[in-house]
Amino acid sequence: MSITLNTPLKTIPRIGPVYIEKLKKLGLKNVRDLLFYFPFRYDDFSEILPIDKIEEGQVVSVRGKIIDIRNVRTKFKRMNLTEALIEDESNCIKAVWFNQPFLTRNLVKGMNVSLSGKVVYTRDGLQLSNPAYEILGSDREIMHTARLVPVYHETEGLSSRWLRLHIKPLLKLADELDDWLPAEIRKNQNLVSLSEAVKEIHFPTNENKATQAKRRLAFNELFIIQLFIQKQRKNWQKNKAVQIEFKGETEEKIKQFIANLPFKLTDAQRVSAWQILKDLDKSEPMNRLLEGDVGSGKTLVALIAALAAAKKQGSGCQTAIMAPTEILARQHFEEAKERFENFEIKVGLLTASESKVKISLLGGARGGLETNLTHPQPPPERGVKKLKKSELIEEIKNGEIDIVIGTHALLQEKVEFKNLALVIIDEQHRFGIEQRSELQQKVTKIKDGLETTVPHLLTMTATPIPRTLALSVYGDLDLSILDEMPQGRREIITKLVAPANREKAYQFIGEQIKKGRQAFVICPLIDESDKLEVKSAIQEHEKLSRKIFPNLKIGLLHGKLKPKEKEAMMKEFGEGKINILVSTSVVEVGIDVPNASVMMIEGSERFGLAQLHQFRGRVGRSEFRSFCFLFTDSTAQKTHRRLKALLKNSSGFELAEQDLKIRGPGELAGVRQSGLPDLAMASLSDVELIKQARSEATLILNKNADLKAYPKLLSKLESFRERVHFE
Repeated sequence: MSITLNTPLKTIPRIGPVYIEKLKKLGLKNVRDLLFYFPFRYDDFSEILPIDKIEEGQVVSVRGKIIDIRNVRTKFKRMNLTEALIEDESNCIKAVWFNQPFLTRNLVKGMNVSLSGKVVYTRDGLQLSNPAYEILGSDREIMHTARLVPVYHETEGLSSRWLRLHIKPLLKLADELDDWLPAEIRKNQNLVSLSEAVKEIHFPTNENKATQAKRRLAFNELFIIQLFIQKQRKNWQKNKAVQIEFKGETEEKIKQFIANLPFKLTDAQRVSAWQILKDLDKSEPMNRLLEGDVGSGKTLVALIAALAAAKKQGSGCQTAIMAPTEILARQHFEEAKERFENFEIKVGLLTASESKVKISLLGGARGGLETNLTHPQPPPERGVKKLKKSELIEEIKNGEIDIVIGTHALLQEKVEFKNLALVIIDEQHRFGIEQRSELQQKVTKIKDGLETTVPHLLTMTATPIPRTLALSVYGDLDLSILDEMPQGRREIITKLVAPANREKAYQFIGEQIKKGRQAFVICPLIDESDKLEVKSAIQEHEKLSRKIFPNLKIGLLHGKLKPKEKEAMMKEFGEGKINILVSTSVVEVGIDVPNASVMMIEGSERFGLAQLHQFRGRVGRSEFRSFCFLFTDSTAQKTHRRLKALLKNSSGFELAEQDLKIRGPGELAGVRQSGLPDLAMASLSDVELIKQARSEATLILNKNADLKAYPKLLSKLESFRERVHFE
C-alpha cells in the first residue's frame, strides 16, 4: 500500500479501531495530522555512561545485557515490582519498575537493552528507578532512550511511547511537505526547511537541531498570525468612515461634559480620550482597543466618544454599544443616563432573552421610555416612558436614538441604523470574531448618498494584556491603556487563607455584615463534581445558608440561571436585600455593588491571576476598606507562588505579565481553544520572534498586497482563517 500525507490513519498497519478513536480525541485523522502533532517537551537521556561511572541523582542512559529479570510482590504495600539486573563491561546495576509485570514478557534474560532514567540510592545500593527501555539490535532504531526523547500530550490509552513508535516510520513522508513560506523569508530569517524542521522536532539529532526546528515551526505560526492581522488592517484602512471633527459644538459639549463630572479624569483617561477623538477626526475608520484595569474608568472614556458622535457638526451620528451580558448592558445604560442627564442626548437600551425584552430610552434632559413584556409595569421612573420594542427599533432606524446600548440583540437583522458612525464593544473577548464584525458592518450612508462608510470601532477589555500578546493577537488594533485608578480608590487587602483559618474568615465576614457590608463567595463550579475536588456554588450556598450563616440572606448566581433570574438576583444584591452572594465566574466583569467589601474565592488555584484580579475588583468600589480572601487546598509550590503574586501586586498589568510567565499565553489570552499549536502558543512570549514575523509580513504585503504572487502562502492563509478564531 502506498502511504501519502493524506492517507487516513485507519488504513495504516498496526493502528486498530481502538487507537483510531483515541487519535480522533486528539484531532488526528491522517498522516499529515500525526506529523504535525509536535512534542511539548523532551526527556534528555543523551548522556550514556558506563555503569561504574553513574552517581545518585543523575538522569542517565546505560547499555548492557539482562542477566536476570523477575516479578516480585512487596510485603507491605502489596505492590508488584519488576526487577532486572543489567551488566555492562564495567559493572552491574539493578533496574526496578513499579506495577508493570508484563515487562517480563517483553524483556528476557540475555537481551541487550538500553535503559534511561534517574539513579536513586537504596539500601541495596544504586539502582535505576522506573527507567525507559528498549531492546538493542542491528535493525532497531533508538527512539525511547539514549537521546533527546520527545514527550507528547497524551490521552487515556495513548502514550508518548506509542506515538513515538508510530510517528518515527512515517517521518520520511515529511519530504513531501510543501514549504509554503517564501524562500526569501527563509533566507532572511536563516530558517531550516519545513521537512527538516518536522523531522528534527520529533527526533532531534541534538539540542541545537531541536532549537532550529522549534524556531522554524514557531515562526510559521507567528508569521501567519501577523499576515492575517496585517491583511485585516490593510483591508480595514481601505474603508471610509464619517469624520467627526473635534471643533465647534462637539468640542464645547465634551469640555462641558468633563467639567460637570463630580471627579477629575485620570491622566490615562485624558490621554486615551484624546487618542480616540483624534481617530474619530479622520475619514479612515478607527480600530482601537481600550485596555484598562478593573475600575479604571473605561465606560466614561467610551461615553466621551459617543458624545462626540452625537454632537457631530452639522448632523449628529449614532453610536452602538454592545455588552456581553444584560447585567452589563443595563449598568452601562444607567451610567449613560446619569452622565447625559443635562444633555440633549437620547440613549436607548435594547436587550433580548427568551422570557422578556426590555427597551429603555432617555431623551433630552427629561424623557424616555421603557417596556417590560412579561411583568406588570412598575410606576414609571422619572424621565422614563413606555415604548414597545418595535417602536424603539423604528426610532433607531429613523436616527432618532443617539446612543443604543444592548447585548447581541443589536445584531438582529431588523435592527437597522440610519447613520451609525461608532461601534463600541465592551469585553470584546466574550464575543466571537463573527459577532464583532457583524455589528461593525452595519454600514451607514452619508446623507448625499454618494459614499458608503463603515463605523469607527472601539473595543474595550478589563483584562490587561501583556505586550507580546497585544502585538500578536491584537496586532491590527491601536492600543489605548488605562493604567491608573481614579482618586480615592483604596487598595484592597488580599490574603491567602490557610484551611485552618477558615472559621476565622467566616467570623470576619459576619462582622463585616454586622457593619452593614456585603460579601461575594466565588466557586469554580456550579454542581458538585466527582472528578474535581473543588467546591461547587450550589454546595457552598447550601452550607453557608444552613450551617455558617443561617440568619443571613444568601443568594446564588450561576450561568445556568435564566437571564431574568440572574437579573433579579443581582438587583436584590445591589439593593442590599442579600447579605452574601455565592456565585461562579459570571460576576467576573460588569458587577458594581459599592456596598460589597469582602471577596472570598474558593478553589483559587483553578483561576488565572487575571481572572482572580477581576474578582477582586468587584469590591473596593467605595470608601469602605475592602478585603479579598483566597482559599486553596493545593500544596503545590507553583500554585502558592502564583497566588502570592496577587498579594504583592495590585496592578492588573503587572499580574498579566506574571501570569504569562507562570501559566503561559494560551490560558491567559483565552486562545487555548483558538486552534494554535503549542509551539505557537509558547512563542507568543518571544517578543523578538514576533517582531521579526511582523516585519516579514508587512514587507510581503507591501510587495504584493493580494498575495497572488505567492499562491502557496495564500492557500495557507485561507486554511488558517478557517482553523483559527481569536475570541
